[in-house]
Amino acid sequence: MSSAYAAENSNLPQACVGCSMDDARTTANEMLLKDIPISVWTDKTSYGHNDMIMVKGKVANIDSGFPVTVTVVSPLNSIVTVDQVTVGEKGNFETTLNTGGKIWKYDGTYTIKVNYGSAEKSNSVKVELMGGVEYTPSYETQTPSKQCGPGDLSASGQCVPFSISGGTVTSAAINLDDNSIVININAKDDGVLTVTPSKTVQDGIFMVLVDGEEWDDVEIVANKVTVMFPAGAEQIEVIGTFVIPEFGAIAMMVLAVAIISIVAISARSRLSIMPRY
Repeated sequence: MSSAYAAENSNLPQACVGCSMDDARTTANEMLLKDIPISVWTDKTSYGHNDMIMVKGKVANIDSGFPVTVTVVSPLNSIVTVDQVTVGEKGNFETTLNTGGKIWKYDGTYTIKVNYGSAEKSNSVKVELMGGVEYTPSYETQTPSKQCGPGDLSASGQCVPFSISGGTVTSAAINLDDNSIVININAKDDGVLTVTPSKTVQDGIFMVLVDGEEWDDVEIVANKVTVMFPAGAEQIEVIGTFVIPEFGAIAMMVLAVAIISIVAISARSRLSIMPRY
């Protein structure tokens, strides 16, 4: 079982008089999980590329009607899959992930993230996939066809207007797998990066990752993206629904789940403020 889960500890103290050791572990687990907003674990820590990953977890405080969002991130820091899982009456949830297919083909560490309505109610667990393909970046590396101006960064031959404070841009590339623009930076201080790709280069921008983590300190207005990054940050990835020259199905899945979640939360908020008579 993979996670910071109480059952991994074979030396748990006896939690109730007259209980067996298995009963004591169960009781201790339940006591620990009450203090964790959302927990998650898997049946194993490593898998092959045609295995099934059993994902289970528990929500401490159930908010009726809200699902758990499960997001899997690959060793490339790209989103492999997104799913929404129903929470049971006792707060338990589970799902199965199939590691077959091209999107799971790379060896390495995959991060399974769970979220239950807010950033505070999130957790993750890591698993290893073996016996597949060693990761080689698939960024477009064509020779730039034109010179970019001093206010543009060159990403795989495309010029993208940008400005940065607190650091410098060292390189940029277009990631065809995720419909994203990957920008490598050297951030000596906290700073701000603004990029404004044209709609012919990238469109439908909806998410930003900083060093592989989904980032909230971001402002997206149409195709203008402003990212507040911390000192020491190394990579910023701007993800959209389209990037030259391909269209990504996974990005559309993420966008669809995000829209469904926002609609559900908005509807619930409107109901909660209606006057009662």
